[in-house]
Amino acid sequence: MSRLDPAVHAELDTRLGPVDAELTRRYPGPAQGRQPVHTVYLPANRMHPGVVREWGAAAIAALAAHPPAPYRPELHERVVRKLDREPIEDLRIDFEDGYGTPTDEVEDTVARSAATALRKADPLPFSGLRIKSLEGPTRRRAVRTLDIFLEALGGTPPDGFVVTLPKVSSPVQVEAMVLLCERLEAAYGLPAHGLRFEVQVETPPAVLGADGTATVARMIGAAQGRCTALHYGTYDYSAAIGVAAAQQSMAHPVADFAKAVMQVVAAGTGVRLSDGSTNVLPVGTPAEVRAAWELHAALVRRSLEQGLYQGWDMHPAQLPTRYAATYGFFREGRVAAAGRLRAYLERRSTGVLDEPATARALAGFLLRGLDCGALDPDEAGFDRSELAAL
Repeated sequence: MSRLDPAVHAELDTRLGPVDAELTRRYPGPAQGRQPVHTVYLPANRMHPGVVREWGAAAIAALAAHPPAPYRPELHERVVRKLDREPIEDLRIDFEDGYGTPTDEVEDTVARSAATALRKADPLPFSGLRIKSLEGPTRRRAVRTLDIFLEALGGTPPDGFVVTLPKVSSPVQVEAMVLLCERLEAAYGLPAHGLRFEVQVETPPAVLGADGTATVARMIGAAQGRCTALHYGTYDYSAAIGVAAAQQSMAHPVADFAKAVMQVVAAGTGVRLSDGSTNVLPVGTPAEVRAAWELHAALVRRSLEQGLYQGWDMHPAQLPTRYAATYGFFREGRVAAAGRLRAYLERRSTGVLDEPATARALAGFLLRGLDCGALDPDEAGFDRSELAAL
């Protein structure tokens, strides 16, 4: 028989009810649905309706021009199929660093033509544009480009459309982006919350503020549910920290620190994470191409092992190693993941004591492998519906 007064339950509910509500609001759980394995950044003046097919053909040509392929032979057919069928999962039409600062007349024209090209292109799983920063010198240009782009799209943006907001240093800039989205939705008759954006973390104040708090955590709150992802900006961030150009890399300790903070604050919020890019491109002599492929594949694999399932690609010849490294990661782990998950569900005793959170991670691993094409449906060991339910 319990000696505890039943009133204690009510007292605890009263005390902890607001905490329960805040945790539910702030941490609704991971985002649902597919996450792209990469984002391709394309200078806006190079956008045309056939650009996806063009990149796929260029990637396949790079493989043919520089044999042997930069991965194990058993992956070759699977990677080539991907390059032929869906070479780009997420396309970002770039009006910022990858584009430059032309005259207003030129950028106006390019904004219209790029939006028209996106509208006429084959459908993409994910797409969008990166505007210039909302900092003072580029604010008006950033807003004007987004306005013109949406007008030229001629209606509701395609599914999976996001705007990338670069060089964010303050939650107030995120609040301003929310305001801009609201005004654009009203102007173009778009559904409420129809415009969503990503925040690029590429300045030191975006990670830790002057008061020592994690600014990026405040940014997620300031976005009011519109922020879909945090993207790490390799070179702007490293340069701002003072890392010499030759040592700037996704694998530098300063990068690992920033991304670790991003992972902690985004966990459970529904905001996804993306690693950055390498500026070592697979071009030049066969030896230079192979060296760049080895570096890119190693960096992609490293990101995956750290729990960062997305990154940036800047050149068609990076696509083979993006998919090869990603496919290798999921295919190497599929048997063990499926076996552990089956043992957990059947309550069988094994040498690993898995918990519910680990079971969810195992299911998520297999789902990611299915989504990107690394695994065929009959290789996951479970139906997609079973994995999604977990």
